[in-house]
Amino acid sequence: MDFRDGAHNLYHIIVAIGYLGLQLLWYFMQIIVSVWYHISIVGKLRYLAVVIESEEAHQTSKVIKLLQWLDSVGVKNVCLYDMNGVLKKSKDTIFQIMKNAKSIEEVNEDVTHHAPDHMTLEFVSYVDGKEAVAKAANLIFVENFKRHDIGGELDHQILLESHLNQALQIVGCKGPEPDLLLVYGPVRSHLGFPPWRIRYTEIVHMGSLNFMRYGSLIKAIYNFTKVRHNYGT
Repeated sequence: MDFRDGAHNLYHIIVAIGYLGLQLLWYFMQIIVSVWYHISIVGKLRYLAVVIESEEAHQTSKVIKLLQWLDSVGVKNVCLYDMNGVLKKSKDTIFQIMKNAKSIEEVNEDVTHHAPDHMTLEFVSYVDGKEAVAKAANLIFVENFKRHDIGGELDHQILLESHLNQALQIVGCKGPEPDLLLVYGPVRSHLGFPPWRIRYTEIVHMGSLNFMRYGSLIKAIYNFTKVRHNYGT
């Protein structure tokens, strides 16, 4: 009996050691993968946009979990968008949990040109896009009017994309153009995200936020980093 008890105890010790070894191996593999993603992503994914259907955007805990996943793999500049501005209303709660995050308004330099030691968050809604276009159009009209005599006939010039981009920049509505846009919701659409900011953006539909998966997120980012992007060509 003593021999059997000793052998039984030894067996459990060996199993426990083996289980601990596997846990340590998995832990170190996660560290290696995380470091690799940081190195790979920082250089290629400078700005990420996340579009969430407004009904699902009420799930603040899931939004925060998604941001934590992104932060863990080295994504530091994120634009959060929903049509109705639900995420804007939740930003105080998000910043309370995401201690390492700052609003884009707090960051003076161009966030896409460096790898910050914090996460930068931008909150955008459909109204922002409408107001931006209205301001830009008004500016273009005023500038066009100034070029002519008050009593003269206005030159009905063709509105070019370059004119709109310049006007948006002047009125302060020309935010960074995302490299990648992830859409969480039932519809395969960017749901009104400002179109002038996604001219060369890769768009990936991720399905419902209710069923978001870490593996799917990593796959989308990995696929993006493996594709050669020729912006503006």
